[in-house]
Amino acid sequence: MNSHVKVEQIKTNTGRINELSELLIKVVEHGASVGFLSPLSNFEASKYWEKVLNNEEILLFAAIKDNRIVGSVQLHLCTKQNGIHRAEIAKLMTHPNFQRSGIGRRLMENVEERAKQEERSLLMLDTREGDPSNRLYKSLGYELAGRIPNYAKSSNGEWDASIFYYKTMDDKHCPNKI
Repeated sequence: MNSHVKVEQIKTNTGRINELSELLIKVVEHGASVGFLSPLSNFEASKYWEKVLNNEEILLFAAIKDNRIVGSVQLHLCTKQNGIHRAEIAKLMTHPNFQRSGIGRRLMENVEERAKQEERSLLMLDTREGDPSNRLYKSLGYELAGRIPNYAKSSNGEWDASIFYYKTMDDKHCPNKI
C-alpha cells in the first residue's frame, strides 16, 4: 500500500478544481466508465466538479500524494425518509500513473468509515463489467446484486454492461442481511 498517500475530504472549492478536472480527464482518456466520454474538455470537467462540491448530499474524498490529487471517490447520501440508512459510492478514480498501488482500496476504506459515521448501513455501487474494480469490490466484501446489459456507452462506441454491488455494514438497520 502506498503509505505516502493521505485521504482527505474536500468540502469546498479549495483551489483543487483544476487537479480534480485533470484527474477526471485523464481517467476518461484511459477508458474509465465514469459517466463521461473522451475527449472531455476542461470546461466540462470543471463544471462537473463545481456541481459536486456544491451538493451537500455528496461527500468527496481525495487521495493526495506529494500535494497532488491522485484519486477520488464520492459518497452520495440518500436523504429520502425511507432511505436514510443507505448511501451510494460513486466515481472511484485513481490516476492511471498510480493504479495498482492500493490507492483505490484506501479510498474505499475511508469512504466506508465515513459511511459508518453517517450511520449508513447499506452501501451500493456499480461498475462496468470486466473492469479491475470488480475484483476490488468483491475483496472488500461487496455482494453482487445484478447485471444490466447495454447500460453505458464507451468512448469506442460500444455499449457495456454494468454490475451492481451492495454491502451491509451492520445488522442494526439491515436486519435482513444475507
